[in-house]
Amino acid sequence: MKYEVILNVLGGLLRFLGAIMILPLLVAIYYGDSLYPFLVAVVITGLTGILLSARYKSSEEWKTREGFAIVALGWLAAAIFGAIPFMLDGISPINAIFESMSGFTTTGATVLLDIEAHSRSILFWRSLTQWLGGMGIIMLFIAILPKLGVAGRQLFRAEAPGPTEDKIKPRIRETAKILWLVYCSISLLEVIALLLAGMSFYDALTHTFTTMACGGFSPYGLSVAAFNSPLIEGIITLFMFISGANFALHYRTLYTDRNSLVKDDEFKFYAAVTLIATAILTFSLWNDMGETILTSFRYAVFQVVSIMTTTGFATVDFNLWTDSAKIVLLAVMFIGGCAGSTSGGIKVVRFLLLLKYGQRALFKSIHPRAVQPIKFNNKTVPDDVMQAIVSFVVIYFMIFAVSTGLLSLMGMDILSSVTASIATLGNIGPGFNLVGPMANFDVVPFVGKMLLIGNMWVGRLEVFTVIVMLTPEFWRR
Repeated sequence: MKYEVILNVLGGLLRFLGAIMILPLLVAIYYGDSLYPFLVAVVITGLTGILLSARYKSSEEWKTREGFAIVALGWLAAAIFGAIPFMLDGISPINAIFESMSGFTTTGATVLLDIEAHSRSILFWRSLTQWLGGMGIIMLFIAILPKLGVAGRQLFRAEAPGPTEDKIKPRIRETAKILWLVYCSISLLEVIALLLAGMSFYDALTHTFTTMACGGFSPYGLSVAAFNSPLIEGIITLFMFISGANFALHYRTLYTDRNSLVKDDEFKFYAAVTLIATAILTFSLWNDMGETILTSFRYAVFQVVSIMTTTGFATVDFNLWTDSAKIVLLAVMFIGGCAGSTSGGIKVVRFLLLLKYGQRALFKSIHPRAVQPIKFNNKTVPDDVMQAIVSFVVIYFMIFAVSTGLLSLMGMDILSSVTASIATLGNIGPGFNLVGPMANFDVVPFVGKMLLIGNMWVGRLEVFTVIVMLTPEFWRR
C-alpha cells in the first residue's frame, strides 16, 4: 500500500472541498448570516489539504488498492470536514457528522429537530453537499484534475455505481467531464422549471440540488409538502425519475442515439416497476383510505418515485398509511434506481439479472444439459459478473440484517430498526415509525447513529469499496 500517494491525493481533495465551501460563505454574506462557520471551515479544510499535499509528494503509479482507499477515505474525509460548519452552528459533533455524511452520500436522513431554525447559508450548504455527492465528489475531482491521468481509472472503478463501469469515452477524465456536464445541464433545466412554477430562486436551487442528487434534503420540515402545489410536485417527480436513470444513457440519448433509453433493458424494467408500484399504491390509497382517485395518484406517484430513486422527499406523512400501502414503499426501498444514476439502493440492473439468474436455475432443473446464457441488452453476461452480483446482494443483506439486529438491541422497535437500516444502507432517507418522513433520526441512540453513519458510507460506495478495506491483505505492502 502506497500511503504517500493516498495522503497526497486526499490533500488535493480537501483543498478542492475547501474552495467549494466559499459558495455557502457567499450565500451567508448575501443573506447577512454569520460568516464564522464557513470562514473557519474554509481555513481548516483548505489548510489541512495544503499541508497534506506538501508533506506527502509522490509520483508513483497507482494500483487498484490505492484507488479503493482514496475513494473510501475521500468520502469519509469529505463528511468529517463537511461537518465543520454544522458543528460551528451549534450542532453536536455526532449529529453534525451524521448530517454531513447523509448529505454527501445523498441519503437525506436528518437529525435536525427544527430545520427552519437554521440559517439559509447552513441549509444551502446542506443541500449543496448532496448535489456534490450525487454525481460523485471524486468524479468531479477526476474531471477537473489533469494530473490524475490514467490513475483516475482506479478512482472511477471504485466510485461508479453499478456492477460494471459505463465509460462514454476511452479516457476516464473525459467520461467524468461529460457526466458532470449532463448533470449540470439537467440541473439548470430543473431550476428554470421550478422558477416558472412559482418557487423563489433559493428554493428552486436548493431543491434542484437535492432532486438531481436523489438526496431529499429540503430547507423545510414538511419537505415538498410545504408548497402544497401539484405543479411543483409534478416537476420534482419528473426530475427524480430522470435522476434515477443512467446518466450515460441520457448522454447517448441526447448525442448519439435517441432511442438509447427505450432500448435499454434496465431502464424498461425501472419504468415498469415504477408504473406497477404506482398503480398498486394508487388503488390502495383509493380503496383503503377513501382518497379520490386523482389525490391517490398524486400521492402515490410522488412517493413511489421518491422512494424508488432513493430521493426521500415527501408530500404526505406516509407513516400514517395502511400496512398494505407501506408494503409497496418498503418493497421499492430494496430496489433503488438504475446503475450509473445518482440514486442508491441495490440497483435495478442487479434485481433484473438476479431474476434472470433464478429463471435460468428453474429452467436447468428441468433441462440440466441445456445451455442458457443470461442476456442483458442482447449481450451475454459473464459468469464472473453474475457471481459478483450474487456476492454483493448477500453481503448487502448481511449488513442490513446485522444493522437491524443491533438497532433493535438498542431499544428501537422492529419496524423502525428495519427501515432505518435499509434507509441508510440504501441512501433513501426516511423510514417508518420513529424515523418516518415527518420525524427524524435524532431519536436514534449515539451508538446507533455511528452505525447508521457507517451504513450510509458503505451503501454509497457500493459495499465492496469499504468492506475490502477491512481485510488484512488490503493493507499489506
